[in-house]
Amino acid sequence: MAKKESASKVVAENRKARFNYYIEDTFEAGIQLVGTEVKSLRGGKSSIAESYAEVKGGELFLVNAYIPEYLQANQFNHETKRPRRLLLHKRQINRLMGAIERQGMTVVPLKVYFNERGRAKVEIALAKGKQLHDKRQSDKEKDWNREKGRILKEGGRG
Repeated sequence: MAKKESASKVVAENRKARFNYYIEDTFEAGIQLVGTEVKSLRGGKSSIAESYAEVKGGELFLVNAYIPEYLQANQFNHETKRPRRLLLHKRQINRLMGAIERQGMTVVPLKVYFNERGRAKVEIALAKGKQLHDKRQSDKEKDWNREKGRILKEGGRG
């Protein structure tokens, strides 16, 4: 898995997703893009911070993802926040639909990247939202782990 990660180029990352949600399962999905979107993605100025995935008509769409316009495209440019179709197997889409409807979960994108073959991919996660007290607990654990690392690094001379 680490070898695969080193060959891919991460374009956009949703850093708040792991703080705001419990991540249950992750999927790798292709994304249907037009030519100017691909060129703009390679520039690296895109954002998926407020985006989510939803099911419409048996297909999964990435909604509210920002890919800026490609400056050299003139009149052939794309819309910056249009819904983009995610490419998954039917069985995976059905599994996601079932979890959304029955268990009240949501689908959030974690990162957009280019794989080793140069294809744009989206890592999406099936997630459940955290309550405010859960977020506080996550912060406390993160701070304690950071402090514990400092203490161990100093050799307990603290």
